[in-house]
Amino acid sequence: RNDQVALDLHLFVRDAAGSMRDALLDAMRALVEVAERHRDLVMPGYTHLQRAQPILLSHHLLAHFRAFERDLVRLDAAREAANVSPLGAAALGGTPHPVEPALTAEILGMQPLVNSLDAVSERDFALDLLYACAVLGVHLSRLGEEWVLWTSSEFGFARLDDAYSSGSSIMPQKKNPDAYELMRGKAGRLIGNLNALLITLKSLPLGYSKDLQEDKEPLFDSVDSVLGVLAVLPEMLRTASFDGDRMKGAAGGFALATELADYLAARGVPFREAHRAVGELVRRCEERGIALEEVPDEELAAAHPALADLPRNLLKPEGSVANKKSPGSTSSGSVEGQLRRAREFLAGYRSQKGTS
Repeated sequence: RNDQVALDLHLFVRDAAGSMRDALLDAMRALVEVAERHRDLVMPGYTHLQRAQPILLSHHLLAHFRAFERDLVRLDAAREAANVSPLGAAALGGTPHPVEPALTAEILGMQPLVNSLDAVSERDFALDLLYACAVLGVHLSRLGEEWVLWTSSEFGFARLDDAYSSGSSIMPQKKNPDAYELMRGKAGRLIGNLNALLITLKSLPLGYSKDLQEDKEPLFDSVDSVLGVLAVLPEMLRTASFDGDRMKGAAGGFALATELADYLAARGVPFREAHRAVGELVRRCEERGIALEEVPDEELAAAHPALADLPRNLLKPEGSVANKKSPGSTSSGSVEGQLRRAREFLAGYRSQKGTS
């Protein structure tokens, strides 16, 4: 019955990968819907969690969409790896009875076994699914962390629906982003489950060993954890609201400094010189307590002669966003193309529910 036990696990992984794929596609649809609804909202992009450059919220959300696309590839790969029937391997060396492994594999919609010993020994397909879950968990944790930040008083960019928040037992003013914190925390157990099975399989000789009973719990737990998060994520996204004015305000100021340096570089100024000139201008603005948008034309020209003809629109967050020309950038035209591609991707990605 070693081959039968292995088959059960193959079938579980195949079905679980399909279920997680369908659930992830629902979350991706929600991301696209929110991005389309708020396609023109400007926010700061960050490096080192410091304001870096203005970007569109829709561009930011579509970056998560791209990460989830790669997760789909991993889930599909795990499903394909599981789609091999070990039936006919028997205990490990095959059987003298007249069985037809190719026929049972065909009935199950699977590929037949090649080596009977490998068929009852290998759990690579389970590792593949756990790895897909772990990476997906990391992506979900990054999304969750951003929402924890965005909904904080310090950022104030977004507000969660009450259904996905909680109050404090002591502090009446609190609205805690519990759902996203729980989502963020799942990454640890998903990574741990992958490590657990890797360590179980390490140095295990070929053939069945009781150690392989330990392959079930991490698998079941990871699948339940991922499906639990993905069951609520779409509505968490759809029901959230955004403070566009606060986001745009945070995207201005010194986050526009790179725009000035790029403007100078585009006019032949060596970037090191441009960087130094704009950095000095920012320093003077900080000393005077004014934003770049408030700098008079004559002071811009004093910072560098090539800034004398600077279009003032580049000193606005929406102007900076519109000035991005490269493919895949945050400009409205580029993001519209990314949205169109995302819609086409979802339309062409058929559900695997109920299929082999």
